[in-house]
Amino acid sequence: MLTSAGLSLTPAADPAADPATPQPPRGFTALFNGRDLSGWHGWDIHAKGASPADLEKLPPQEQAQRFAAWTEQARKHWRVENGELINDGRGPYLATERAFGDIELLVEYKTVPGADSGIYLRNTPQVQIWDPNQKYDPKNPHRKPHLGSGGLFNNSPGAPGRDPLVRADKPFGQWNRFRILQIGERTTVYLNDQLVVDHARMENYWNRKAPLPRTGKILLQTHGGEIRWRNLFVREIPPEEANERLRQHRADRFRPLFNGRDLTGWTGDTASYTVEQGQIICQPRKSGVLYTREQFADFTVRLEYRLPPGGNNGLAIRYPGKGRPSTDGMCEIQILDDDHPRYARLDPRQFNGSAYGIAPATRGYLRPAGQWNFLEVSVRQSTVTVELNGTRILHADLAAITTFKDNQPHPGITRRSGHFGFAGHGDPVAFRHIAIETLTD
Repeated sequence: MLTSAGLSLTPAADPAADPATPQPPRGFTALFNGRDLSGWHGWDIHAKGASPADLEKLPPQEQAQRFAAWTEQARKHWRVENGELINDGRGPYLATERAFGDIELLVEYKTVPGADSGIYLRNTPQVQIWDPNQKYDPKNPHRKPHLGSGGLFNNSPGAPGRDPLVRADKPFGQWNRFRILQIGERTTVYLNDQLVVDHARMENYWNRKAPLPRTGKILLQTHGGEIRWRNLFVREIPPEEANERLRQHRADRFRPLFNGRDLTGWTGDTASYTVEQGQIICQPRKSGVLYTREQFADFTVRLEYRLPPGGNNGLAIRYPGKGRPSTDGMCEIQILDDDHPRYARLDPRQFNGSAYGIAPATRGYLRPAGQWNFLEVSVRQSTVTVELNGTRILHADLAAITTFKDNQPHPGITRRSGHFGFAGHGDPVAFRHIAIETLTD
C-alpha cells in the first residue's frame, strides 16, 4: 500500500466550535474536515517515477519521503478558507492517505472559465471537470469539453462513459455536486442529480491491459485555473450491497434460471446438488455436472457464488450434456478459492475465473472464503468475458488460443451452443440469483 506524509495548512480547531466543520450524511465520513488537510498528502503524479507502479517498487521510507516532498510543494498552491479547499490551478495534486475500494463519493466543487480538473479514483484518472463553454476543436477530436463534465475522460476514445450522457454543469459561480458510485471497475456518475455515466468500466490508464486496481486513493486533480472543493464525503459499499447493485443493473434483460425452490429446469447429476434457502449447493465429496435442460448459443449469465475454504467448482459453458465441461464443452470457467495454500502452485490457467486450462484470468479480485461473489460471464461466438465483483478479469477469444495446459486437447472449444451448468469437484460451493440474458447481436 502507498504510504504518505500528512499535510496541515492551518491549526486544528475544536470541531464542535467550528461552523466550517462539514456534516456528512448518515453512513458517510468526511474526507476533508473543513479546517486543514489532515488525511491528505501531495502527489506530483506526473513527475518522473511518480506513477503508482513506480511508487509501489520503492521501500516504504523512500516512498514516504517522496510524498513529504510533494506535500511541501502542495502547501504553496493549496489553502483552506471558510470550510473550502482551494487550489490556484497549479502544483501537485492532493491524495487521500487512505486507499478505498467500492465506494459512494459525494463532492462539491466550483471552478472558473478555462479550468481543467478531475477526480482520480483508485489512483487512476479520472472523472473529468472542465469548462463546458469551450468550443469543440476538430484538430483534437477526442477532447470534447462542450459535452460537459463528469465523463471518464481517460477511457479509450469511443468507450462507454468517456463522454457524459448529458451536459449538467451549472454556470460559473455556482457549486456543482457529484455523486459517484464505483463497484469494481463499474462506475456511475451523477452531476447535479443528472446521470452522466451509467455503469461504465473505468479503464486502467496506467496499464490498459490490466483491470482497474482493487483499491487505491482518491486524488483531486487541478490545473489551468482555480478550483474550490467542499463537502467531500465517502461511504464504503459493503459486499452485499455491491452485489445487489450489480445485479439490479439492467435486470429487466435477464430471466431466472433457478426458481430458488427446486431444480425445475435442470438435469444431469441432480443427486449431487441440494437446494437450501434459495441456493443450489454442491454436496461434499460429490463431483457431478448439473446443467440446464435448455441450450444457449450467445448469452450473458449472472450469479452469485460462495466458496468454503479451498472450495472448487466450475461453470460449464456450452456443455454437450456428456463428458467433461472443461474439454468437451466450449470451456469451464473455474470457480476456486485460489488464495488457499493448497493451490499455491497451480498453472495460471487454473485460477479463479479462468477458462480452465485455456486462458488465465487476472487474480486478486476474489472475496475471502465465506463471502458471496458476484460473477457475470458473457459468451459471444468464440469470445468469453468474465467480470468478478464488477471487474473484468478475463476477455479472451478462445479461437485464437492454440496452447493448452498439459497439452490437453479441447475438442469442444469450437462449440457454438450447449447447456449451462455447474461442474462439481467435491466441495460445498453455493450458487444463488442465477439469471441469463440471451444475446442476438
